[in-house]
Amino acid sequence: MTFSLCTDIFFYGQPKEPLLKKIKAIGFDAIEIWGLSETDEDMLSTELKRNGLTLAAFLASERDLVDKSRHEAIIYGLRANIKSAKRLGCKRLITTVGQSLEGIPDEEQTKSIIAGLRLAAPYLEEADITLVVEPLNVLVNHPGYFLSRSDAAFEIIRAVNSPNVKLLFDIYHQQVTEGNLIENITKNISLIGHFHIADVPGRHEPGSGEINWRNVLCAIKSSGYEGYLGLEYAPSYDGFESMGDVLKLLKSDMD
Repeated sequence: MTFSLCTDIFFYGQPKEPLLKKIKAIGFDAIEIWGLSETDEDMLSTELKRNGLTLAAFLASERDLVDKSRHEAIIYGLRANIKSAKRLGCKRLITTVGQSLEGIPDEEQTKSIIAGLRLAAPYLEEADITLVVEPLNVLVNHPGYFLSRSDAAFEIIRAVNSPNVKLLFDIYHQQVTEGNLIENITKNISLIGHFHIADVPGRHEPGSGEINWRNVLCAIKSSGYEGYLGLEYAPSYDGFESMGDVLKLLKSDMD
């Protein structure tokens, strides 16, 4: 397993060139970003190579899968994102599914998500890139979002039935939504393609709240997971100092 750092939650809007060297020096081998819309891809490609960093994941540009009228735009955006991902050496794209649509039964919105992901699957499989679908909590951060529970999300992934469509299990969001982290993760590990990490409450540093990180990380490691664990938390003190402290803590928790 490898820890990646989400640069945008730490340094949103700041130029990436001076940040990446410091992030590498602290001990990270990978980063992830929320999207490419405000990013110079030439610069990012150059700086990743210069600093020996991998781009673990970035957010797809079109994501409202609940709305079947948006599927054509989603596939168009996905194909452009795949091209960028291959150029940047990135193997994962992140998607959300959109806000719940008023007046449309949940079953129809679920069918729309599955249909949209099935349309995306052949392009992902051909490119050998994985799209990870992210449930979000509706209790604190994302009221009105359609997909919050991991059990419903795993059923969607099973229905799509593609090796290149998996779940992004955000440990913060799922602790807020449902808890039972270790069982939900280990029973479904083959369907998980990426993790995000932050503590509850506050979405701050792991170790600042209620989650037993040693037990959770050891369970993930024992499950055979070999992907990325993305640090996507809001630092409560200096960002560089915080990320260094957290990286040291999480690595020691896995020993």
